[in-house]
Amino acid sequence: MSPAPPRIQIRRYERLDAAATLAILVAAITQTAGADYTSEQIEAWVRSGQTDPASWHLAMSSRNSFVATVNGEVAGFSDVAPDGYIAMMFVSPDHRGIGIGRRLLAEAEQQAREARTPGLQSDVSITARPLFERCGFRLVKVQHPVRDGVLLTNFRMEKLLQ
Repeated sequence: MSPAPPRIQIRRYERLDAAATLAILVAAITQTAGADYTSEQIEAWVRSGQTDPASWHLAMSSRNSFVATVNGEVAGFSDVAPDGYIAMMFVSPDHRGIGIGRRLLAEAEQQAREARTPGLQSDVSITARPLFERCGFRLVKVQHPVRDGVLLTNFRMEKLLQ
């Protein structure tokens, strides 16, 4: 008999989630995205996202953030602005492949539809692009942002909701 699938729940971000979500950000960049970016790019990306937990909490609170939990443990997070922009969507490397990213994007879409937002947009990493495409996003353009003096590659993607 196979084990029961993990129970994924989505809820609003809370102050107590600051340390866990910051740790997920760092782990997702250094471990998961490590296959698609050079070590120099990974280091610059992590440095640009590093902040103290209090500043991180303020940023997460200002972005209408939400978390995915598996058996009560924070396993991923995302957000969606009133204009439909998704600033972040990260999943813990320990919880990859069980549908968390898909559930986070579905939550962003549901919130955007409830707000009658015409579409979703995000600047998506090389690593996350296949997931966004499977969830109905289309490529708008290839971008090359500079983080901490290092050139990266990401993709502006969108999904029309009307």
